[in-house]
Amino acid sequence: MRKTNDISSLSLIKKYKIELESELHNILGYWQKNTIDKEFGGFYGKLDNDNKIFKQASKGSVLNSRILWTFSAAYNLSRNEDYLHIAERAFQYIVAHFIDKKNGGVFWSVDYEGKPLDTKKQIYALSFAIYGLTEFYLATKSETAKTLAIELYHLIVAHSHDKINGGYIEALTVDWKEINDLRLSDKDANEKKSMNTHLHVLEGFANLYRIWPDENLEERIKELIYIFLNHIIDKKANHLILFFDDEWKVKSNIVSYGHDIEAAWLIQEAAEVIADQEILKKIKLVSVQIAEAATEGLNKDGGLWYEFDGDKNHLVKEKHWWPQAEAMIGFFNAWQMTGDEDYLQKSLNSWGFVKLHILDTKNGEWFWGVDENGEVMDEDKVGLWKCPYHNGRACLELIKRIKLTESIVVNK
Repeated sequence: MRKTNDISSLSLIKKYKIELESELHNILGYWQKNTIDKEFGGFYGKLDNDNKIFKQASKGSVLNSRILWTFSAAYNLSRNEDYLHIAERAFQYIVAHFIDKKNGGVFWSVDYEGKPLDTKKQIYALSFAIYGLTEFYLATKSETAKTLAIELYHLIVAHSHDKINGGYIEALTVDWKEINDLRLSDKDANEKKSMNTHLHVLEGFANLYRIWPDENLEERIKELIYIFLNHIIDKKANHLILFFDDEWKVKSNIVSYGHDIEAAWLIQEAAEVIADQEILKKIKLVSVQIAEAATEGLNKDGGLWYEFDGDKNHLVKEKHWWPQAEAMIGFFNAWQMTGDEDYLQKSLNSWGFVKLHILDTKNGEWFWGVDENGEVMDEDKVGLWKCPYHNGRACLELIKRIKLTESIVVNK
């Protein structure tokens, strides 16, 4: 372990912050310039790497909730009114088109005109709506946004919470009945419970607690943290287990390096929000252990591989945009926890990889990813899953952390 030298590290992170402030401006500018659907409202559902607009592509609630969160959070950091206007646009579109006025909750997707398309109640999508609405409330003090977020929370608890085994069932029909296909996407296992949904339920609930410190909500957050500690985090390998049946029987042997490093800081953040010192002490130790486990997915170029299938002994040699963004935060957080300069260097290396391989310096934003040969993948630049949330949040989170670190070092 190489312990941090305050002066040398301060010089490194100052440069890091300057670059991230510039990149945040670039990312947000791309979405302002290229994605606003002036004809049908809201934002386009799909753009390719050449910024070709697919005007009749479906529009996803997760994408729109992530736009809402990102621009609200950017406004909360910068007070740039232009960012607030985009957040307001996202909020109005979500309320008008994604909120199910009859049954409650949010639709998974609507068509390009804003008409309901995939109407199932995916708990992952409700959680991101909570995440976006609560951040918008922090920006605007909109009581409508706060009320909606609380309503969505109550719907998740009422319909998805497993009162016997704990945790949350993946999905339900439009009117909250059992559904056969629980999957978030075609690549996912069709199981009752997933790490991914629980991570983002925790994320949404924690942000809700910032604006509504309800006792029952606090208990739900604690339960989720202990679910990670007791079921989702592999106690031997410190990786996250991805899929389970309703009784928490393991149904997957795949390691997702991006989710490992994302969870390494997100679970800790939730513990910090509720300020439970006993839980926080446990989580800080575990956070570093998960971050260390995630280093198994690092390539020598600083990029993070996508995932490893233990059953097939197969490494998916792709480097997608979002694991790199989460690695920037997760390894920085590990450095803050330990003072180990190797973790800081890993965060910087992740950013270095992004600058060399993931940033689209010609058309803007970040590519979906690159393959094992470094070739750009032919995937969405904007889409149901491709959004300004991971990369925008990496910039926002690190800018805030570096500012705080600078102030601590200066005042020593």
